[in-house]
Amino acid sequence: MAETAVAAASLRSKLDAVPALRRLQGMRTGVISGVPAGAAGLLAWWVREATGRRVLLVSTEPEELWADCAVWSGEDGLALFPAADTLPFDRVAPGEEVTRRRLATLAAVAEDRPLLVVTSPAALLRPTLTPELVRGGRTLLRRGDAVGRDDLVARLVALGYRREVAVTSPGEFAVRGGIVDVFGLNAARPWRAEWLGDEVEELRAFDPDTQTSVATLDEVAIWPARELDLSPEAVARALTAVDRLDLGGCREDIREVWLRDREHLALGIYAEGVDLFTPYLAPEPAPTLLDHLGDAVLVVAGGADRLWRAGLRHLAEAEGLRTQEEERGELPAGARSGLVELDQLRSRLEGMGMIELVRDVPDAATGGAVDLDWHGAETFVGRFDSWAARVSERLRAGRSVVVLSRQGGRLAELAREQGLDPIESADFDAAVTPLPAGALMVAAADVSAGFDAEPAELEVFSDTELFGRVRRRGSPVARGARRAESTSARGTRRAASQRAAERAFVIEFAPGDLVVHSDHGIGRFVEMRRVADGEGGEAEYMTLEYADGDKLHVPVAHLDRVDRYVGGADAHPHLSKLGTEEWERTKRRVKERTEQVARELLALYSQREASAGHAYPPDAAWQQELESSFPYQETPDQELVLEEIKRDMETSRPMDRVVCGDVGFGKTELALRAAFKAAADGRQVAVLVPTTVLAQQHYLTFSQRLAPFPITVRQLSRFCTPEEVRDTLNGLASGGADIVIGTHRLLQRDVSFRELGLVIIDEEQRFGVLQKERFKQLRVAVDVLSLSATPIPRTLHMSLAGIRDLSVIQTPPEERQPIKTYVTARDDGLIREVITRELARGGQVYYVHNRVDSIQRQADSLRTLLPEPRIEIAHGQMPERSLARVMQLFGEGEVDVLVCTTIIESGLDIPNANTIVINDAHRLGLAQLYQLRGRVGRAGQRAYAYILYPPARALTERADKRLEVIADLQDLGAGFTLALRDLEIRGAGNLLGEEQHGEIAAVGLELYNHLLRDAVSRMQGKVLRESPAQVTVSLPVTAFLPQTYVTDERLRLRCYQDLAAAAAEADLEQQVRGLVDRFGPLPAAAQSLVFSLRVRLLAAAAGALSVETEPGAVVVKLAVGHGIDLESVTRQFRSKVTSTPTRVRVLTAAAPAGRVAAVGARATQVSGWEDTLLQVLRELGRLARLRTRDQMTA
Repeated sequence: MAETAVAAASLRSKLDAVPALRRLQGMRTGVISGVPAGAAGLLAWWVREATGRRVLLVSTEPEELWADCAVWSGEDGLALFPAADTLPFDRVAPGEEVTRRRLATLAAVAEDRPLLVVTSPAALLRPTLTPELVRGGRTLLRRGDAVGRDDLVARLVALGYRREVAVTSPGEFAVRGGIVDVFGLNAARPWRAEWLGDEVEELRAFDPDTQTSVATLDEVAIWPARELDLSPEAVARALTAVDRLDLGGCREDIREVWLRDREHLALGIYAEGVDLFTPYLAPEPAPTLLDHLGDAVLVVAGGADRLWRAGLRHLAEAEGLRTQEEERGELPAGARSGLVELDQLRSRLEGMGMIELVRDVPDAATGGAVDLDWHGAETFVGRFDSWAARVSERLRAGRSVVVLSRQGGRLAELAREQGLDPIESADFDAAVTPLPAGALMVAAADVSAGFDAEPAELEVFSDTELFGRVRRRGSPVARGARRAESTSARGTRRAASQRAAERAFVIEFAPGDLVVHSDHGIGRFVEMRRVADGEGGEAEYMTLEYADGDKLHVPVAHLDRVDRYVGGADAHPHLSKLGTEEWERTKRRVKERTEQVARELLALYSQREASAGHAYPPDAAWQQELESSFPYQETPDQELVLEEIKRDMETSRPMDRVVCGDVGFGKTELALRAAFKAAADGRQVAVLVPTTVLAQQHYLTFSQRLAPFPITVRQLSRFCTPEEVRDTLNGLASGGADIVIGTHRLLQRDVSFRELGLVIIDEEQRFGVLQKERFKQLRVAVDVLSLSATPIPRTLHMSLAGIRDLSVIQTPPEERQPIKTYVTARDDGLIREVITRELARGGQVYYVHNRVDSIQRQADSLRTLLPEPRIEIAHGQMPERSLARVMQLFGEGEVDVLVCTTIIESGLDIPNANTIVINDAHRLGLAQLYQLRGRVGRAGQRAYAYILYPPARALTERADKRLEVIADLQDLGAGFTLALRDLEIRGAGNLLGEEQHGEIAAVGLELYNHLLRDAVSRMQGKVLRESPAQVTVSLPVTAFLPQTYVTDERLRLRCYQDLAAAAAEADLEQQVRGLVDRFGPLPAAAQSLVFSLRVRLLAAAAGALSVETEPGAVVVKLAVGHGIDLESVTRQFRSKVTSTPTRVRVLTAAAPAGRVAAVGARATQVSGWEDTLLQVLRELGRLARLRTRDQMTA
């Protein structure tokens, strides 16, 4: 374009020149017509810019409109105030990112600057904090401030922070002596404050994954953590109202939970269940966002009538849910909904004045209505030539055309091919980016729809008008909530999740749990005990109970040898017998099996490395077009794993990658993109699935997504007619079929490919032995991508890094909602109400009855109970075609209630099914219950799970515990450690072979993974680094971590384990620095513990057998034939040391003990036997290394 573009007017100045908009600038109320949907965000932004005031933009689609506004000026000066994803009377807290966005908006409004706030009627109907609380809650803490630690803790509690052992997610804090950790909602990282007296001595940011400090801070801002006022006054007011409620109509289990939650509230702390009392903590009248905005300009997108209808619908749905929960005894009679009345909101909004943006002039509009005369952009799908001609015509007339597309670069290329001369803008800003008259500008952006603003001589096009499909942009709320990233074979990039991260900092067993000692076998953890040794020393031990009541006292220096026993739901191990060879025999057998597995994996890896596969070219335009047509926002995990798959395919080594992730986490989309990449390069693709149902599902998905491209997709299964099978076989042999999706039928001898390039295997573990052998042959010849819905243990994943390519998708899709779970006795009235309510909101229901012999009677019973809904049956013993037909009908919404067995664990993904009823749940395992519950909650709707047990039947203790765990927590994945571990064991078996289940059960998952890692490392020639557990150390010192230093017992035991696992002095020093960072300076007993561990490391390096205490001395014992000149050591230390042929005695009586300084690097000591002992051990280690070197050179 011409150089004059530099001085050209911006889009903002073009709008300033429109007379109708100048009228809008001075309006307080009125109707603006002629506003297409895609232009509402631009106009609201312009009002903020032109008036310099705060603007409140209300829409029934706030997130989409927020994204439109962000296109014009970026996110600065723009805020989103979303609706909460739970209701005020729920026990479940709103999502972390929802709360963060709402609080961030309140904080931004408190600043005196122009701001555009986008919100919805539902968001305005939910009360929030008062302006006074927000202003008072936002404070700064600076280094050097004279603020008491207890004062800060009290403030954090009042602001809704939850006290935890270790801080791993926003809204949490932890206290350890003079150190407080806080994870605010306003920061990407948590921070740590350390006190000296009543003064804040240090402020540091720290990494929640490692708990270690990463940067020094001068100040930190403290925000509220919840939209809850937990001040003493608010709590007292709430308790008064709560105690007036009659709990007589509540079910007994609900009453117990309510009273427990009430006790949490009375303590004035944020704990699980306190959110239930949100309606009672707010003052009267309840404050809303409007109380914070003051004199803001109110703009309503779509008109006021639409706003009132949406508000009324939201209130009706909330009241319906509240009433139903009250009738079912899940809420006390007369419980508040916690929402503002619509009349109250309407009165407030009309009092502010309201500018309505509408497409057409309403009939009731007064003469004050302003018509902009803007229109929606014309659609040119499949008519790019026509679009180019239209643009040329507009440019010749001096108009400006802006194209906002996610494929900006590609679109600019196409425009040039049509003879146009586009300006490409990488960072478009409507306020400053020059937009010359008669210019075509293409910017990489995503607006919901284009529009034609003829009075402004402007036309805007989006992907919708040019490509005919709207790529649904990811929710900013969901995007911000994602903190986890993918784990790949190239290393772990972030912790898996909040709960997984938390488990890394606390030990996972408690007294009474089964544990595994790697040297002594399976025992039961009894207690921690401190014992004096009679020589002036005191140490702490873990007491384990074994068979026949035998006890083993494990020194804390050896706690890295102890871990929780995890063997799967079906494992019932017996306690090992001490003093026998039983455990060693078991461990030896498992070790041999792990070595066999490692050999097989390494052999396969070597074969693949030596094989010459096909290297695919980088992505072409078609690949980009396919990926842009994906109607969802990819999760970070999907993007990372896709990058790994493509990298594999673009090298000549055959790919063999496993992608693990729950159903609905996006594995199929990755497989589809890989298949397309292969087919576009002329290679055929075989997609193998275990069932006809899944084959049909994948066939429909692939066919629909690939329809615009010249790619032929075929299906091969028992669902096909003989003619279809024949055509498919001929197409595969001739090359006429590009992608085939089928069951094990694909592996039969009559199936031949002309140019097979990629095999995709879905749920490989569900195929038979012969099919798996065929897979092994394929892996060496072609690219293989395996998909698994069972998780892989992280430790196993790391063990196989470098020889097995694993990718783990751990971030759920945006639409995942908390699932409200009820565990209760079966009741026909409850079942009728549950199903009726779900159907009333247009949804569908899974009814799980896992007994094929009685499933027909169960369905008939439901039809009697509910005559109107369309009810069908699905189970694995049905003929394939009948089952596929039923599942297809359910997927298409033609069946209301699906009475089924657990076949749906890996069946169709039905976003519209958001209620699941599980009958006779006591018969199912925890992992099954977890997976079944995960079938719902996929479409952004509140989901419900009803887990039923027979009312008159006494449950076994094991079954009762399973149901209790499921009911305990609502969040997906939260608190399901047992279920997830059981699934992980299943995943380990799937990856390594089903026969490994027994080996895992024999020694526990953690020890199995440890043995496998050692086997792999040995075969790769790597040096194994182990903590020196074989060296016994007993010193005359008091050595342990005091409970006053690390107050939480599980955290203290984890610290012991981490210290004991140090395999070198550098590792130990790193652990010590971490302790000092997290808990403050080491007390004397902790310093002595570190000293003892350092002695053990040095003794092991010197080849010593033990370091023990005798009267007047500490004795280092060496093996016979050690070959070290001990007399030279004695001469070097003179009167402090004596020796015999296998013993070195460091005298303790001759030199009084000094204080060991163990903060930071090595322990330092200017006098005392401790320093002498360290020096002697270092000298022995030096001499041992010299002797080894001499032997190697001899």
